[in-house]
Amino acid sequence: MPSPRRSTTRPRRLAAALAVALALVATAGGTGSAAPEGPAADSAPGGPVPAGLREAMFVGNNWDGTADVIAARGDYRRIGRVNVIPDKEERLREIYLNPIKLAFFLGVRSGPGEGHDQFVDDMYATPDGSSMVVSRPSFADVVSLDLRTGRINWRFPVAGYRADHMAVSPDGTRVAVSASTANTVHVLDIGTGREIGSFKTGDKPHENVFTSDGLLWNMSIGEVTTALDAPWLDWTKGDRRITVVDATTFRTVRVIDMRGRLDAFGRGDLSDAVRPVAFTPDERKLYFQVSFHNGLLEYDIATDRITRAKVLPGNPATDPDRTTWVNDSRHHGLSMSPDGTRLCVAGTMDDYATVVDRATLQEGPLVEVSKPYWATVSGDGRHCVVSESGADRVTAIDFATGRRVASVDVGDHPQRVRLARVPADWTGPTGS
Repeated sequence: MPSPRRSTTRPRRLAAALAVALALVATAGGTGSAAPEGPAADSAPGGPVPAGLREAMFVGNNWDGTADVIAARGDYRRIGRVNVIPDKEERLREIYLNPIKLAFFLGVRSGPGEGHDQFVDDMYATPDGSSMVVSRPSFADVVSLDLRTGRINWRFPVAGYRADHMAVSPDGTRVAVSASTANTVHVLDIGTGREIGSFKTGDKPHENVFTSDGLLWNMSIGEVTTALDAPWLDWTKGDRRITVVDATTFRTVRVIDMRGRLDAFGRGDLSDAVRPVAFTPDERKLYFQVSFHNGLLEYDIATDRITRAKVLPGNPATDPDRTTWVNDSRHHGLSMSPDGTRLCVAGTMDDYATVVDRATLQEGPLVEVSKPYWATVSGDGRHCVVSESGADRVTAIDFATGRRVASVDVGDHPQRVRLARVPADWTGPTGS
């Protein structure tokens, strides 16, 4: 079991944020990665690397507005760093001159940002490795950054006031981004930033995953910054559902509300807010985490039912007060080994990560890490890589042994980690 938490309690500041937001609105007077097969670039190694490129990992440092680029295997050494907010002053001027935008900007800082601005949520590389595409929550946009110069190629403001998780299509040419306050997912051309299409979701769209059958899955998580966290108040969290659309037409082909499935499985006590997910390589089963739960569930897609559940150990040092858990997360981060035999779980509020045998759902050693926020798969498929947002580093854990094999320091509050390709001789933008 991990030792007592080193990090301090992260109290919510929602009431203050809402007060500021309401005051500002009143003043305004109105409202106003490519994978060879299977889902997502993080579920399997990236395949052969084209000539002139090298395999890497992007690590988004949410609070300081940078992305570290590290080796995708081996010692995971840092290769370079990218400033993802080179236009910070311009964006801040726009925000401070617009009371509505300012209200939401401060709300992001005081709510999901835990007192910090959220400058980078998700990142992918363009297929040619020349650019990094980044969603920036506090700036409510997606930008493409030239990796050679650090300059912005294009910018796409999302609907509403906050950008969130992204996903890249299997061919690497399209990127989907959740516009969390607008209940919308935009799909953009990754090279030009032109919007190809969009679709509506449940409340607060979160993770997106492209699957090999031509579908795009979105998981909406509802309101996660309110203090109404008692189980009997779960109904206040909003419309939480999985929206599955045709990835070409963006028409909805299926809506899955886990509430009924959880009730039928005998777990009516669990939230139906689906957080990170992992598909099996054949895409027949979906493993997922839900708000407030230290564990995961297995969902059979063809039969449309939950088939197994796993409760993972809790850290005795974890504060039992659910309102202190970051954005309703207990565990937030899930990936699967390329052969589909093991799951890697980030036990966010319990300060550990562990590898779970998929056949038995038995967990391995609990590897002590600090506030792990994401889990992905190394370039060679041998390791799970988790972001330690409480310690400003990433750690690799061997899928076979469940043991830590490497750690590397990165920037302030790393969250998303994604496989990518960059120019083989790249060590950072020339202007950085």
